[in-house]
Amino acid sequence: MCGRYSFTHTQDKISKRFDINIKNWKPRYNVAPQQIMPVITDANPKEASFFRWGLIPNWSIEENTGANLFNARAETIFTKAPFKHAIRAQRCLVPADGYYEWKREGKNRIPFRIMLSSDEAFAFAGIWDSWERKSGEIINTYTIITTAANSLVGEIYERMPVIIPNDLEKAWLRKDLKDQEITDMLKAYDSNKMTYYKAHKSVNKEDHDSLECIQVAPKIYPGESFSLFE
Repeated sequence: MCGRYSFTHTQDKISKRFDINIKNWKPRYNVAPQQIMPVITDANPKEASFFRWGLIPNWSIEENTGANLFNARAETIFTKAPFKHAIRAQRCLVPADGYYEWKREGKNRIPFRIMLSSDEAFAFAGIWDSWERKSGEIINTYTIITTAANSLVGEIYERMPVIIPNDLEKAWLRKDLKDQEITDMLKAYDSNKMTYYKAHKSVNKEDHDSLECIQVAPKIYPGESFSLFE
């Protein structure tokens, strides 16, 4: 699962890393579904396109469909109705520099930030679609593809988003990919190139988006007391 992520790099760094034009960007520390974020689509690979996270299939009757379709499982993406057309024809890269997952420890759910060991930006595998409101307004949306977790992420949660290796990013956007070529890319990223840490609890609040979210969690938060018996 991937229900929150961060993308804190500057506009200049993003442009150089992904070889794209990007405008009107400010770093994001706690991205949640239904928010607008940059993606790189197969239709426009040299520009950052700002789409809403949560896929609305073009045939959907209701706009709120997207609230639940912020992830797509790699194992069923070729057969599930909301995804089976887009995976073949409308793929995108979702730039990020980390994502959050929660692990239960006793009575608490503890947030962890998962990232590359190099601290570099990377790209999730995504698909996108366009949906038209009755007013004629076009809503562009995307979803992030997930797969079974690698050994590192598996210490926190059983699934993880698919991260496309740098040397395959352009290939992911190719129009002529066959189903098997797509499937071969939908694998867990190398655990030896990833790391994680306990993130600040401020990330628990979906509407909290500040530098604090990506900070390492302190042993004791201000106003709390430490007990030897906990």
